[in-house]
Amino acid sequence: MPAATPGTPSLLRAMNDRAALELLLTHGPLSRTRIGHLTGLSKPTASQLLARLEAAGLVVATGTDGGRPGPNAQLYALNARAAHVGGLDVTPEGVVAAVADLSGTVVGCFELPYAEGAEAVAQVTTALDGAVAAAGLHRDDLHRVVIATPGAFDPQTGRLRYASHLPGWHSPTLLDELAAALPVPVEYENDVNLAAVAEQRLGAARGHEDFVLLWNEEGLGAALVLGGRLHRGWTGGAGEVGFLPVPGHPLVRQVTRVNSGGYQELAGAQVLPRLAREHGVEVPAQTGAETGSGAAAPGPQVAAAVALLRRAAAEPEGPHLDFLRSYATVLATGLASLVAVLDPELVVLSGAAISAGGDPLRTLLRDELAELAPSRPRLVAGEVRERPVLRGALESALAATREEVFDTSR
Repeated sequence: MPAATPGTPSLLRAMNDRAALELLLTHGPLSRTRIGHLTGLSKPTASQLLARLEAAGLVVATGTDGGRPGPNAQLYALNARAAHVGGLDVTPEGVVAAVADLSGTVVGCFELPYAEGAEAVAQVTTALDGAVAAAGLHRDDLHRVVIATPGAFDPQTGRLRYASHLPGWHSPTLLDELAAALPVPVEYENDVNLAAVAEQRLGAARGHEDFVLLWNEEGLGAALVLGGRLHRGWTGGAGEVGFLPVPGHPLVRQVTRVNSGGYQELAGAQVLPRLAREHGVEVPAQTGAETGSGAAAPGPQVAAAVALLRRAAAEPEGPHLDFLRSYATVLATGLASLVAVLDPELVVLSGAAISAGGDPLRTLLRDELAELAPSRPRLVAGEVRERPVLRGALESALAATREEVFDTSR
């Protein structure tokens, strides 16, 4: 339908409709009276609004409010099945896909381990179809899909950059092939950026307009949120801090070829066994090879780091405390550069190889950063612990889908 002009009844109706849908999304089932009170609408107008949204399939009647004197009031809820979205988290170990309904509830999930020689398009479609089937849906029931990868697709060339360790994802025609294979709008976003989206919408960064998320897991990276919006940079490489030259480690040259840099070599998950040994912490034999970049598979590197950090955080004294303090120092060395340039209000610490250090590591990191950086942002732990990258992909897809579905003026 034609776009409504400002001040017209159709625009006012659309604004009221959206306000009511947002309330139902936030508060859950509400009565007509409660919706009228929260929106400032009269009872007749609220009744017309609900009838309109119910006819459009966006609202459903769901039970009654029997806890008050007088006749029971009919309750109305957002129709969560009015739209579904997909999210995928692509890593060197495989692909995890999930489907969420309009309320954000995950209704289907599927994990596809990486297989040697697997093509990217086949990985995506197989994982997505598995999640869609688990949700009892079909692929064309999805309104939008967001795919998370390490690195970023260069907006000028369409090629994946900063992620040479991701097998099968570097064809110059990959985005066209994926668009042809999937019948819905598809968006691509850096994995750490999506972890920041999850924290901004659901976790530690709610209500904050300027923050940095520091991530350490398979790689060391950051997400930058400035003025409430992700800052991606000209080629999508903003936040690729693993490549940052830092004091305390020799310069790494040709960083894109080796897929590493000074900060990654100084503070990445792969260095934690070495740091632990230097301070007399016993390191299990199976982590012994993990002393440098690329020496072992990324999965075992992270598992080794997590095990060491959890043990040290549980007993933060003696050699364990020295180990944690050394790790805090190398983390703060790179983080200080970000803080000096961006002056963020908040730093969210996320990723398994930081989260496992808990409060002891965060306290030591805060103290080290206070010594190295001119400003003192608040350091907080990430609150989205269950697959934050995948959750961020779903939240990104939901935000765009709700914009479309809630716009009843279309």
